Amino acid sequence: MVMNERTYRIGSVSYLNAKPLIYGLETQKRVSVHLRIPSRLLDGMRAGEFDVALLPVIDYQRMEGLKVIAAGGIGSDGPTLTVRIFSRRPIETIEVLACDADSHTSVALARVVLGDLYGVRPEFVPLEQAPDAQARLLIGDKVIADRPVGFDHQLDLGEAWKRMTGLPFVFAVWMGRRDAELGELSAILRHAREQGMLNVDRIIEAHAGPHRWPADVARKYLTEHLQFAIGPRELEAIRRFHARAAEYGLIDSPPKALWVDGD
Repeated sequence: MVMNERTYRIGSVSYLNAKPLIYGLETQKRVSVHLRIPSRLLDGMRAGEFDVALLPVIDYQRMEGLKVIAAGGIGSDGPTLTVRIFSRRPIETIEVLACDADSHTSVALARVVLGDLYGVRPEFVPLEQAPDAQARLLIGDKVIADRPVGFDHQLDLGEAWKRMTGLPFVFAVWMGRRDAELGELSAILRHAREQGMLNVDRIIEAHAGPHRWPADVARKYLTEHLQFAIGPRELEAIRRFHARAAEYGLIDSPPKALWVDGD
């Protein structure tokens, strides 16, 4: 009989886009999954609540001693569908951008894209403080479920990044502490991702409705828009994004080197 088997504590987001990465984990006895909004996961990691968390990639630079666990992440190699700027005026004339602050990475990416592609550096304000803003950055399920009307100008930030760099963009990736021994957790997470992609229809059946996604849109989103594997191009994209974020003063310069589990 095996005694004192370790229970792994995993922090994730509750959005539809994370479901393929955590497929089946909730039913595993040795895994405890805790759901948060993206911007709160870093606090949980700092407080020692998680062994690993699906952290926004910008947060790698905001906590010492992290490492990337390349078992999976949330990215796109083109349009994301759910990370978008909605504006009543042309994008290049935006002066104030009201931001859904749920994702640190998306806000930072918006600054980089608007500066690099359009040469503008608008004032960024929290969405709740500017509900009537002429331009808004929205992310996640709310882009589909609460899509704003009357905004003729839209910009998908994943598509814009691809146009700028030719690379995919990674919004979040599994991370843990560099000095932590994670045992078989990387293999557990990789298996969950593989099973998630084999069971997309089950994910849609279980979660599309509660998240207010039409089933056909959810299927296209999970199978065409998003990518969940992390390979060399995705790691290069993370490094490129960190470098651009540092140029804009959003993180320390030079940025911390990317430690990848297994390197």
